[in-house]
Amino acid sequence: MSSARKNAYQDVLHRTSKKFEWEGKISEKFGENVFYEDKMREYLPDQAYKSIKSAIQHGTKIDRNIADVAASAMKEWALEKGATHYTHWFQPLTGATAEKHDAFFKPIGPGRAIEQFSGDLLVQQEPDASSFPNGGIRNTFEARGYTAWDPSSPAFVISNTLCIPTIFIAYTGEALDYKMPLLKALNAVDKAAVEVCKYFDKKVTKVNATLGWEQEYFLIDKAFYNARPDLMMTGRVLFGHPPAKGQQLDDHYFGSIPERVTNFMRDFEMEAIRLGIPVATRHNEVAPNQFECAPIFEECNLANDHNLLLMDLLEKVARKHDYRVVLHEKPFPGLNGSGKHNNWALATDTGVNLLAPGKNPKSNLQFLTFFVNTIKAIHEHSDTLRASIASASNDHRLGGHEAPPAIVSAFIGSYLTTLLDDLEKNIKAGKMTPADKTELKLNIGKIPQILLDNTDRNRTSPFAFTGNKFEYRAVGSLANCAQPMITINTIVANQLEEFKIAVDKRIKSGNGKDEAILKELQKLIKESKSIRFEGNGYSESWIKEAEKRGLSNLKDAPSALKVWERQDVIDVFEKMQVFSKRELLARQEIEYEKYIMRIQIEARLIGDLTQNHIIPVVVDYQNKLIENIQGIKSVLGKDAEQGIVAQKGILVDLSMHMNKMQEYAREMLENRKKANKIEDIAKRSEAYRDTVRVYFDKISYHTDKLEILVDDETWPFPKLREMLFTS
Repeated sequence: MSSARKNAYQDVLHRTSKKFEWEGKISEKFGENVFYEDKMREYLPDQAYKSIKSAIQHGTKIDRNIADVAASAMKEWALEKGATHYTHWFQPLTGATAEKHDAFFKPIGPGRAIEQFSGDLLVQQEPDASSFPNGGIRNTFEARGYTAWDPSSPAFVISNTLCIPTIFIAYTGEALDYKMPLLKALNAVDKAAVEVCKYFDKKVTKVNATLGWEQEYFLIDKAFYNARPDLMMTGRVLFGHPPAKGQQLDDHYFGSIPERVTNFMRDFEMEAIRLGIPVATRHNEVAPNQFECAPIFEECNLANDHNLLLMDLLEKVARKHDYRVVLHEKPFPGLNGSGKHNNWALATDTGVNLLAPGKNPKSNLQFLTFFVNTIKAIHEHSDTLRASIASASNDHRLGGHEAPPAIVSAFIGSYLTTLLDDLEKNIKAGKMTPADKTELKLNIGKIPQILLDNTDRNRTSPFAFTGNKFEYRAVGSLANCAQPMITINTIVANQLEEFKIAVDKRIKSGNGKDEAILKELQKLIKESKSIRFEGNGYSESWIKEAEKRGLSNLKDAPSALKVWERQDVIDVFEKMQVFSKRELLARQEIEYEKYIMRIQIEARLIGDLTQNHIIPVVVDYQNKLIENIQGIKSVLGKDAEQGIVAQKGILVDLSMHMNKMQEYAREMLENRKKANKIEDIAKRSEAYRDTVRVYFDKISYHTDKLEILVDDETWPFPKLREMLFTS
């Protein structure tokens, strides 16, 4: 094999598993590097502690003097943890996190210095905003941007740096990040949900959206990773013949975790636990070398911060164990891709999960209220939900037979379907009799028993109810959870507001409260029926059925991203004060740019690898075959023809596949040049989709054939059978 590939293979074979041992009980380590409430109590005066708690719970403003006290307390705690620097940790629209480290150190005279950190530095900083995506909100020469402390997400120490979670805004006050609009969406759903909760429990004063994400990822030995330029630069292999054995035997899923992988998992889980990330589950996923981890549910903003922190941790700890983490949604052809299921629910400050049935008809009517309103929100805004997870990388996964289709539908199970159908039919148009009310209460009271024997989970549903939460399964593994969470919480908040107005109107017209709620739910059930689907989302028949129902099938990112410019979509986000029209269109432009740049990078790399790596190897192998043919002829003379049939056939095939590969690569290059001249960014993204990306599979078909034909000893890249089955 090629020297680079041989060296990589030898490195892997000589790996030794790096043992990792737990240090004491896990519970004793949980959150030890986080400035949680118990740390605040310890380091802050009572007044400052109460002020910050109020800011966290109610969004009240923190006084400048309190900020100084908080900064001093954080600094003292961080120094005891060995911190030497601090940073505002934020989430720009790159999709990753960002940080700029500053030292606590400050000289105060010859040979003298102190550790300094003031309230001003805690509350606000001014990083350069010119190089972050902004979608036209600002000019490149306008560099000013601000980060501002988010006290609802606790500070933490990692790698000797105090990290302070912050929002990131432009000089004009517009959001340049994911956190600020997420906080606005969470505030909107809190207010709307509390108002609806008052129908059932006057004691409710706050409703938190909760999130439990499930992170899937691949582990690849760093030697193989470094020997694959495509994997390094794009997160996926652009060429590679599928191995004879992939995942068809289902022998990897939930199988015994390899020792080396277990040691990596134990190491990164301990780091996560110290940072307060409540990772509780780990297992092998379906594809070889694919794994998953999942935490216990948390408040949505904190859960999102923790997911971003965990993705960073995965990569850092993997390097220590001579691995690289691959988070791309579809890194390897012919194998399952990776998703990040977002499990979403609503919880009150009285300890009630609003999407879990209760012990009596009243609490179950509350459950039905939030359950039906969520389904209605998904029905009305399914395109917006689809747009929230649109990306070039997720396009590879959606619609494949391991991920939900691009058509958004909601699965609720046959028993709840029957219940909703009965409610729709049985609530009478006129005033309800006592007998009607009794019968409905009895049926509603049976919900907990019904859910004990709930229908099997539908893994093909993009948005499925799973007993006490909704699971949005279409989110990609690379994604920032904030964007789908911003969308879900905004559209549900909007729907709950509309529901409250409608119910109050019915009450004013003479209906009793319960009757008004039931009649409005009946209306919503009927209006949202088309979004509910219990069958196989992978089937061709569902595509036809969805079209009949009027459901969109936005198959790719450019199609889905158009949704953001629709007036009805803009109106909802402006009404709920989550995005202005300018902010929403800026994000649309950024996503178009990301889509184009990803395909552009992949296209450039395909051109480079085919021309500079594959063609020279193929030509060398052709020369060897020609020498072999000539040698046989020189020895056997006129009797040589039968002895060179195979060699000639291989030569013909090599030439055909190499010529086709090069022809397609040239056409792709020309189309890319044409696409780059298109000024309209939406049309440019469509051109990249329709005239550039379409060549990827055509080219890889021929490179994969060449991989089989060329001598294994000379093929330049590690093969999938090596990368996925050598650990």
